[in-house]
Amino acid sequence: MNKHLINEPDEEDDEHEPVAEPEQSQPPVAKNYITPSGLRRLRDELKFLLVRERPAVTAVVSWAAGNGDRSENADYQYGKRRLKQIDRRIHFLTKRIDAAEVVDPEAPRTGRAATHVFFGATVRYANAAGTERVVSIVGVDEVDLDRNQISWISPLARALMKSGPATAWSCMRPAARNTWRSST
Repeated sequence: MNKHLINEPDEEDDEHEPVAEPEQSQPPVAKNYITPSGLRRLRDELKFLLVRERPAVTAVVSWAAGNGDRSENADYQYGKRRLKQIDRRIHFLTKRIDAAEVVDPEAPRTGRAATHVFFGATVRYANAAGTERVVSIVGVDEVDLDRNQISWISPLARALMKSGPATAWSCMRPAARNTWRSST
């Protein structure tokens, strides 16, 4: 049989699954501000991927490749796909860490920064009905809504950073325009 008539998937093929690059899911930002703890988390994840996850998956792929027919070997195919995902994440993390500008929220502030909301601040604010919320303003890579951490480029954070203590301000939300008052 002619070797050119056999349709075997290329080992470097992306398995016909489009995967969105993490960089494409984030808006273009001139600066990559991050807190020291956020940078530490990114570095820890990168170290975990390089030291533990990637070598473990590489070992599985090597073992699966030694089993013979790769076209029907699920361990091999899944392992190669997982390696590509890991490599993509490593590349993304490396770029984000290299571009990071660490801002320490604990550093003493002078001037306007001492009296106004700034990157890294934890802010308490209330709406017109008196409902209070507390949020921390962090970098794009650190957002965690379960821990009330919002990105500094979000509309809420941008509105907060323009305000001082006990000032009223408004912010556009998907539902409507809301007016808020910052407490701290």
